Amino acid sequence: MNHSTEIFVALQRLLPKHALSRLVAKLAESKCRRLKNLLINRAIKAFDINMQEAVSDDLDHYENFNAFFTRQLKPDARPIDPEDSSVVSPADGAISQAGKITQNRIIQAKGVDYSLNRLIGDSNQGELYNNGTFATIYLAPKDYHRVHIPMDGQLLSSRYIPGELFSVNQQTAEALPGLFARNERLVCEFKSQQIGHFSVIFVGAMLVAGIETVWGGFETPGPGAIRETDYSAENITFNKGDEIGRFKFGSTVILLFPNHSLSLTETVQPEASVRMGEKIAAIN
Repeated sequence: MNHSTEIFVALQRLLPKHALSRLVAKLAESKCRRLKNLLINRAIKAFDINMQEAVSDDLDHYENFNAFFTRQLKPDARPIDPEDSSVVSPADGAISQAGKITQNRIIQAKGVDYSLNRLIGDSNQGELYNNGTFATIYLAPKDYHRVHIPMDGQLLSSRYIPGELFSVNQQTAEALPGLFARNERLVCEFKSQQIGHFSVIFVGAMLVAGIETVWGGFETPGPGAIRETDYSAENITFNKGDEIGRFKFGSTVILLFPNHSLSLTETVQPEASVRMGEKIAAIN
């Protein structure tokens, strides 16, 4: 770890991350036309956001910055891979790490791993994925920020786990052990007829103003007890590529699959770019 990275991580430890993130959330929800259009224009220029893909490129179409940041894309902007055996990327972003889950450990960065059980907050559920496969996708601020289901599935449960709000960029991932198991997160467990259980995990980060799901709405953040909700009796089902949630600023999605259930494509390598809907794995 170089000196600049040490300083960057040390500063994050000192910053009031939750307070800063909630302040950003208030600004991002402001409906003041002048303020929200200023924020939107700054973001478009700073992150080189392609508004031609959006359903609307009219800034007045968005009531606040968050509505812009979680903007809907045109129907043909992200085609879903049609193969019955394919598993698709749930989001736009970059592969942080991907591969096998070994002895209940997940690779975070080169030479750094962390506990599967701590990530999902349930050792029994963790056993479903031990020796299985994972993929971690980092969403930068420029990326499309809606999250979609990687394969057909029925929602079984969600588990909100309170935690820190460290940055989730590569620099922090390489320097801060257990990063994804320390940040606040929402673990969503599904069941597929093809492979059994799989999980989609929304990981919060510094300045992320919130996590939302299509079934539960806004997940109220902050300290407190773990919140678990059982949806197994409600028959909430999704087809591959359906939207399941969104981030209000950049963050990370982690996918977990059971042992021998699928094989990642050769293109799924650290730092490789992915787009929502493109094939990242094939069901065995």
